[in-house]
Amino acid sequence: MKLENKVALVTGAASGFGEAIARLYAAEGAKVVVADVNDQLGNTVAKDIGGRYVHADVSKDADVKAMIDDAVDGFGRLDILVNNAGITHTNRPMLEVGEEEFDRIFAVNVKGIYLAAMHAVPVMRAQGGGVILNTASTAGLRPRPGLTWYNASKGAVITMTKSMAVELGPDRIRVNALCPVAGDTPLLQSFLGKNTREAFEATVPLGRLSAPDDIARAALYLAGDDAEFITGVALEIDGGRCV
Repeated sequence: MKLENKVALVTGAASGFGEAIARLYAAEGAKVVVADVNDQLGNTVAKDIGGRYVHADVSKDADVKAMIDDAVDGFGRLDILVNNAGITHTNRPMLEVGEEEFDRIFAVNVKGIYLAAMHAVPVMRAQGGGVILNTASTAGLRPRPGLTWYNASKGAVITMTKSMAVELGPDRIRVNALCPVAGDTPLLQSFLGKNTREAFEATVPLGRLSAPDDIARAALYLAGDDAEFITGVALEIDGGRCV
């Protein structure tokens, strides 16, 4: 098993990409903390995989501290942090997105990673290293109209990832970003807006959207020892859409 005796915390793990990552990590031997705001689904995932569940709104410092503390108190350390929680606005013209919605997107998608770093990095430094994965998006690499402010938040995630990788490298903390194309998650309809699934799939050379298992397999590789010399990468998991 590729993650035997590792402790992982996955945010946004009650559904979608995060759930798939949490389930695969557990199957590969990791002890997993499932963090989410959906207590019912989150508890179900945690129970299924023999992990722990913690309620966490990643935009709130107290919640983020509590989820990191839960991992350390429950399992003794934190080897892998997957900052997967994210939200978007419905695909529509940029001027139709209000300030409150804009603020919430950046609070979850960007500030959430900042808060997680503030609490997780000292733990990883003290134990001699770790892995941080940030879920970005192809939207941060090849942005398209209709999701401008979401695109911007994911562009920030990619830049943060690269800068964190450089700064934390001497601490043996690797930091990489996952960049999925749109996939079968609860956010899909918001991404599509008035567009059809078929029209979007036609823009992907491999002819389909991403599946949660696609992202989970990439997250497994980047978290494991096979990727021990890989840091600062924004990995495109997109069927060729960014080409």
